Amino acid sequence: MINNDILRSVRYMLDLSDTKLVEIIGLAGLSIQRESVDSFLKKPDEADFAECSDEVLAYFLDGLVVFRRGKDESRPAPAVSWPVSNNTILKKLRVAFELKEEDLHAILANAGFTVGKPELSALFRKEGQKNYRPCGDQLLRNFLKGLTLRLRP
Repeated sequence: MINNDILRSVRYMLDLSDTKLVEIIGLAGLSIQRESVDSFLKKPDEADFAECSDEVLAYFLDGLVVFRRGKDESRPAPAVSWPVSNNTILKKLRVAFELKEEDLHAILANAGFTVGKPELSALFRKEGQKNYRPCGDQLLRNFLKGLTLRLRP
């Protein structure tokens, strides 16, 4: 999925301002200008549109976890890594919103997308594990839609 779309979806879902997005990215340790964030949120056919890099999205997702759950002072923050896959996005959103397996099923069902338990658990396995399954764009899009419906009915 396109990084800009994910950024836009989460921004809408949580009703965040551009300044708040800059703060969230800063929580993970990346300093970014508000104008850059503004250009990430524009549509591709608008002037001043800029493509959101995997690095910025990775910092945003890690910052979102800290923003939603708070910083764990007992452990050092994990290193931010990229490129970001759909599976990574799904994992980070699951952690940020403290979602259990039942919540994930309910969110996807709310978006009109049903997934079996084994198929869903395969998305959260480590890449290279024999039951690992890559997350498709359609599943991630429906997850974002369902999560938005849950948070902003």
